[in-house]
Amino acid sequence: MVTAGAARPRPRRRRAAFIAGPHVLLVPAAIALAAVSVYPLAYGIVASLRQYRYGLDMGFAGADNYLNVLQDATFLTALGTTAKYVVLCVLIETLLGLGLALLVNRQLVGTGLWRIGIILPMTVAPVVVGVMWRLIYASDIGIADPVLGLLGVHGVHVLGGESSAFLGVVLLDVWEWTPLMFLILLAGLQTIPQEPLEAAVMDGASALRVFFDHVLPMLRPVLFVAIVLRTIDALGTFDQVYVLTRGGPGVSTQLFSIYAYNTAFLFTQEGRAMAMVVLLLAAVLVLAGIAIRLVRLGPGTR
Repeated sequence: MVTAGAARPRPRRRRAAFIAGPHVLLVPAAIALAAVSVYPLAYGIVASLRQYRYGLDMGFAGADNYLNVLQDATFLTALGTTAKYVVLCVLIETLLGLGLALLVNRQLVGTGLWRIGIILPMTVAPVVVGVMWRLIYASDIGIADPVLGLLGVHGVHVLGGESSAFLGVVLLDVWEWTPLMFLILLAGLQTIPQEPLEAAVMDGASALRVFFDHVLPMLRPVLFVAIVLRTIDALGTFDQVYVLTRGGPGVSTQLFSIYAYNTAFLFTQEGRAMAMVVLLLAAVLVLAGIAIRLVRLGPGTR
């Protein structure tokens, strides 16, 4: 007969085995994740509910920061500028990345050099990219104005006009991040089985027909994931645009991130800035949830 007291050591042995087991190796990673991710997120949410002025905590503000942000015309303008920026950048980068991936996937001569040359812009730090393109766009020593002059466009200083500055920022982003789309889509193309493509060619299908009827449907999940990842990344663009234009001229290139930065550090309204960031985080989470849902449903389901 086994008494209740004799059965007590078993949980202790199991607990000791868990502590001494492989799970303990996850503790440093969990602490690092909490330090760089969980704590800043929790601090930001708490700070968005408080009122700050000149770095001093003025007390609990509740939802006032969120209401003020949603009624801020400058914030809505920055949101619209960010939306246009993200749509243009992601669209152009997707088309260019797909075209380059299709080209390199044909096993051209010097494919390795092509790959290195294409991904090179992505390896440069964003701040360095901003400085480099600021020199390119400079009206006195830059090469942008002379090149535009050769193309018949005179008197346009890229960073001097609102429309040209916005297009200049988009061009910078396209140059820097098209390689990311290229790498993802090239990896997707290399996983596509060749037998259906060869069968379609033997049946007399043209290259365009093979692409739209076979390659694109099989590439669609990878293409969708690449677009979602790049969209989420583009929403938080800050470094290179801030170095290049600081949001000017006027507010033509003032993205959401730049306005939040100015609100926190120039206008010393940390609570409102945190509210903006939390709203953006909520939007990104919704976008990511929709993306995961669509990927699970599959490209052919509605």
